[in-house]
Amino acid sequence: MQSRRELRELRKHNNRNNLYLIIIGVIIIIAIICGVFIHNKRVQAEQKQRTFATTHFNPNVTIYGVKVGNLTVNKATNKINEKADNVFFLRNKKLVSERDTNIQTIDSQTVQNYFDKQHTDLPNNKKYTYNSKDLSEAKKNLQKMQKASVTYNIAGKSFKLNAADLIREITYKDGKYQFTDVKGLTKKLKEINNQVKTLKKTYKIAVPVGNKVDGKTITTTNESYGWGVYVKKATTAVEKAFMNGDATVDGSKYIYGEGFSTYAHGYGKSNNGIGNNYVVVSIKNQELWIVRKGRVAVHLNDVVTGTLKGGKGSQTPKGVWYIMYKQSPSVLRGFNDDGSKYASKVQYWMPFTLSGCGLHDASWRTDWSKTAYLQGGSHGCVNIRPAEIRSVWDNVITNEPVIVY
Repeated sequence: MQSRRELRELRKHNNRNNLYLIIIGVIIIIAIICGVFIHNKRVQAEQKQRTFATTHFNPNVTIYGVKVGNLTVNKATNKINEKADNVFFLRNKKLVSERDTNIQTIDSQTVQNYFDKQHTDLPNNKKYTYNSKDLSEAKKNLQKMQKASVTYNIAGKSFKLNAADLIREITYKDGKYQFTDVKGLTKKLKEINNQVKTLKKTYKIAVPVGNKVDGKTITTTNESYGWGVYVKKATTAVEKAFMNGDATVDGSKYIYGEGFSTYAHGYGKSNNGIGNNYVVVSIKNQELWIVRKGRVAVHLNDVVTGTLKGGKGSQTPKGVWYIMYKQSPSVLRGFNDDGSKYASKVQYWMPFTLSGCGLHDASWRTDWSKTAYLQGGSHGCVNIRPAEIRSVWDNVITNEPVIVY
């Protein structure tokens, strides 16, 4: 039998074991409680993050160069519109981006679309970067335009035009390209115009003597007859060619004329642009010729031109003009030298200057001598005998040149 002492020792040992069991049990219970607590906290935190992620961007999201991490769609939209560049310039051969406060950079629906792309159930630190497709495309196009080169063809000549040398600034703004500094291009086209234009050009040309079409050579100057480069339209055409990558521009599509019609007279024609159909008036000899297909079709030996002695307003202006239109019959109105008005009825009227000079019959005239024009000529028109006017009318063509010398 165990002694009392042994029983006491056994009892102590059992008590100690029971205490250990109790302590272990308490620890286990505490661990379980902590685990449940931590788990619940984690679940709550994840739920909170899930809820947050449904309305907020992930932390490392950049749209159009603006960081929008942890922002809502509305706040991100506002921030982008406040800070993102929305205009591109190709300025002095360099690409520059700026922000125009008058232009909306992005709308909330586009930001929402970006939000949907980056959305995850739980926030993550992955980097998301979204750039404007329009601005990216614009940047590429501006770089191409900078390298663009166009051959400008006009009047049988070709001119090489390089965008880098002639365009100082191109702007991409609100979905459109604008050439905002083209002074260099405009200057170049003006130089081309000075080389090729025929308006106000002075040159030598053969005119009839008798029935010989090239009887002698005179020096004359185009007045209303001729053409020039329509610089404004040509500039736009070259800009478009730079933008589209076209290799050539047909300059003949961008020319103009002066006077009654803005038709470009004489472009592409031989004989200094005069061609082989024209009218010639000799003031000194008081003669008129109409040339058709390079031959003299009509020759009048006794016309009367504007009064030579007196004011310039009554003289027939020299130079190359063109028939503005034909009218039959017509009433010519104007002022006499004394200031009184006149109204003269004619059967055939063919004006060639805006000041009122033209070809017409003059039934009232009695003096058809070679010296009549010196003191008793017309008010500037070319008077033609009524018996001869029909041959002129039948052979004159609207817009054809009239050479007065």
